[in-house]
Amino acid sequence: MTPDEFRRHGHDMVDWIADFLDDTGSGRRVFPEIQPGDVRARLPEHPPSELESFDDVVADLESIIVPGLTQWQHPGFFAWFPSNVSYPSILGELMSAGLGVNAMAWATSPSATELETLMLDWMQELLGLPARFRSTSEHGGGVIQGTASEATLVAMLAARWRVTGGDINADGDTTRLVGYCTSQAHSSIEKGFRIAGIGSERVRLVPHDERFAMQPGALAEMIATDRSAGLLPFFVCTTHGTTSSMAFDPTPAVAEICERERLWLHVDAAMSGIAALELSLRWVNDGLDRADSYTTNPHKWMGINFDCNLFWTADRASLIGALSILPPYLQSAAAEAGAAIDYRDWQIPLGRRFRALKLWFALRTEGVEPVQAMIRDHVAWTQQLADIFGADDRFEVLAPHPLNLLCVALRGDTVESANAATDALIDAANATGEVLFTRTLLDNRSALRISVGARATTHRDVLGAAALLQRLAPAR
Repeated sequence: MTPDEFRRHGHDMVDWIADFLDDTGSGRRVFPEIQPGDVRARLPEHPPSELESFDDVVADLESIIVPGLTQWQHPGFFAWFPSNVSYPSILGELMSAGLGVNAMAWATSPSATELETLMLDWMQELLGLPARFRSTSEHGGGVIQGTASEATLVAMLAARWRVTGGDINADGDTTRLVGYCTSQAHSSIEKGFRIAGIGSERVRLVPHDERFAMQPGALAEMIATDRSAGLLPFFVCTTHGTTSSMAFDPTPAVAEICERERLWLHVDAAMSGIAALELSLRWVNDGLDRADSYTTNPHKWMGINFDCNLFWTADRASLIGALSILPPYLQSAAAEAGAAIDYRDWQIPLGRRFRALKLWFALRTEGVEPVQAMIRDHVAWTQQLADIFGADDRFEVLAPHPLNLLCVALRGDTVESANAATDALIDAANATGEVLFTRTLLDNRSALRISVGARATTHRDVLGAAALLQRLAPAR
């Protein structure tokens, strides 16, 4: 492809993306009518023997690939969690690809490192996070990870390094380590324990209360039991807005236990932490002033396209101690003098993309006011949904709904019949192609999750989704 061809096709692709995002909900199903293998069956089995035109590639994109996608930007998308995009963020992603730099260390791209540090400080300020997470603090700082799953894993590695005094890097002995979370915590917590060599059997599931939040007293008892058995508790994860039910663990009370027992406290606020952009919702930060690490995702509810996870720690020495390996070809005078950050030591892989550009472009050209307004709308519409379903005696609201997730279920004579009816309602609603919901299980009750978070979703879309569910629900 020549530079002139790149210019022409690039202009066409930007126009295509703008048209796509402007027209996401028109005539498209949220989830395609498709079976596994259908997309591949329409594509050649072997690489092309002759070069094809870019126009032909785009034609196949339009006719084969896009119709086989789940439409995450659709206004009827109420599944899983939002994964929003914005025009400035997309352009930042494009610029990152065009610049083609590797931001693994200050020496490999000084501007990339320093802009990333600044963006984490900007976001610390915009979210109202404790000053101990700022890069200018004595022990803290932030970094952009790919996902909250990666952030949780590096927090675990820092925690196990600290509790073993660094010996873990030499002997790899994790046989006594034990960590804690609730059954409502994200599946990446258990996955992280597996990768970190702790294992699922050493993940203690702390009982939750009727709000699906961790019970601090039960945590303290489990820690004492493990210590008496000769084990070494080292890590606790509380969640601010669980994926399953939007539960908020009582981090201030848990922090007291962690400080007393010398355990690393990590707070996972993958989606809900972004709510702190709205001043009236700053309660989502409760307890962060005593956390060792914290993570949230602008690539969910803020409109910074995937991937862009923000991770802060108040103990960067343990993080770097756990992850730093310095062969001669990575050494630099700036890093050795402590004058620069090498972010390769703050993550699992070596290489890094220039993700900070997405935040920089978006914050400078759009600010946070549009996001704040969207958050306020989504929270208000979710409360309205709770009123609608709460007034319909066929439905039951199964969990608290402080932000933008509502978990509802159909009533039944037995748990089994209620679960079957709820599952059938989810299937029937999704089959229309107008909406997409996902299911979760809350204390053996099947629940329909309504996650209100897509940027394109309007009040009319939310009310339409509620009307659809009421129309499809069986009479009692």
